[in-house]
Amino acid sequence: MLRLTNTVQPYAWGSTSAIPELLGVEPDGGPQAELWIGAHPGAPSDAEGVGLDERIAAAPEEFLGDAGADAGGGPRLGFLLKVLSAAAPLSLQAHPDRETAARRYAEEEAAGTPRDAAHRLYKDTEHKPELLLALEPFAAMAGFRAPAAARDLLAGLELPALPPGSRDLFAVLLDVLAGPDEGEALRGATRLLLTAEAGAVGPLVEAVAQACTASEDPSARCVVELSGHHPGDPGVLVSTLLNQVRLAPGEALYLPAGNVHAYLAGTGVELMASSDNVLRGGLTPKHVDVAELLDVLDFRVLPPPLLAPRVLSEHQRVFAPGDVDDFALTELTVVPGEETRWERAVPRAVLALEGSVRLVSATGAQDLARGEAVFVTAAEHPLTVSGAGRLVAAGPGGPEAP
Repeated sequence: MLRLTNTVQPYAWGSTSAIPELLGVEPDGGPQAELWIGAHPGAPSDAEGVGLDERIAAAPEEFLGDAGADAGGGPRLGFLLKVLSAAAPLSLQAHPDRETAARRYAEEEAAGTPRDAAHRLYKDTEHKPELLLALEPFAAMAGFRAPAAARDLLAGLELPALPPGSRDLFAVLLDVLAGPDEGEALRGATRLLLTAEAGAVGPLVEAVAQACTASEDPSARCVVELSGHHPGDPGVLVSTLLNQVRLAPGEALYLPAGNVHAYLAGTGVELMASSDNVLRGGLTPKHVDVAELLDVLDFRVLPPPLLAPRVLSEHQRVFAPGDVDDFALTELTVVPGEETRWERAVPRAVLALEGSVRLVSATGAQDLARGEAVFVTAAEHPLTVSGAGRLVAAGPGGPEAP
């Protein structure tokens, strides 16, 4: 087992306090948005003086075992664990499937696009499905809702006077949303808004946000909030097409490839395939590629993408999506006097959330306090967990998880 020192990403939308509190350090006043725990080359964890990615490359069979190697598509860790803490909304975004990522990455490589260029879309060849387990009340928007619901909200607003271009855009938007095919209506409305002239969509965004201040509808409240952060951004209006998701602590959501989403506020544990491929359409100062985003989006009307856990015992739950086996997240409450034994020989990243927990394998032991993390190699199983506290463990998925 290797104790990990992990990178904090200072993205502008991040909370200034939640991650420092977890780590037991003083806030520095700046945003601390994501804590990365894993071997992604963008910010690999330090494993006792050596990058975790380097250690895995030097001994892939020991570190990954068969399950880990298969999940990663080769001698690489197939998952990335994060703690995410948002004080402001993230960008309107989606992630590609594996086939699209591999093809488009190869095209950008062939074109000579620098991997660190701001307009580079595909940083690697992997898909990026992800789940998030809320540690506190968490707000997001994810997946498309019925276009009739968005149309009802917009048509019922008392808008102030609009310039001609904005008035025409609004009329076309309502017509598109009334189309007979829900998927095509959502596709058309999203394309219309994200490709509209700034001189037309900007005033419309401001007018809709102003009208929404009088409404208690959750989507209307979201419009007001987003407009405050990104005035005039067409993504503000796209939000009316999406499901509003509110997670209580202990609830989770799952975002497969093509699911349009934006996290709004809160702190959670995030687990994903080990990729940094993000396609953005708005609500961000970063590079936006509307055509690429539209190409990968799933425009089906879907319910909020909540992920129910599989309950293994009174104290152990597993969150595992059914459509991919790259990862599964185990949440374990460690009770004094009880031991939990994990037999499966797979790589694991373990993060203590509360209390003090002890991990024991045939080769050694580690004691973890709140905010501390270790990497357990596949060769070090079985693993016994004891103590008093709570932890999460990331590992490969599959029907036999954890």
